[in-house]
Amino acid sequence: MDTTLAQRIAAHPSYRELKARRSSFGWWLTAAMMVVYYGFILLVAFDKPLLASRLGEGVTTLGMPIGLGVILFTVVITALYVRRANSEFDRLSDEVSQAMAAPTQAKKGGAQ
Repeated sequence: MDTTLAQRIAAHPSYRELKARRSSFGWWLTAAMMVVYYGFILLVAFDKPLLASRLGEGVTTLGMPIGLGVILFTVVITALYVRRANSEFDRLSDEVSQAMAAPTQAKKGGAQ
């Protein structure tokens, strides 16, 4: 890739906005996942009797639905990221792509 193109992309306001929003959203999702996952691990480490307590008369313990909740939470935050990436992040990315393609098309048009 041309160095000047990379510099133009990095300087474009939509790229900067994309980078900031995507990074911020990613960090929030990471923090949420860490709280949920490490919260579960801390429960396993420090409160085994709570997780081992049975739900009803069967063999299912409280740890099983909580563990399933951790997995489902992962699926939900992944879906949130994909939804936002397919709408907001793709729009910003398209703005940058179109802005970078415009000068290239102008050069090609002027050379003919």
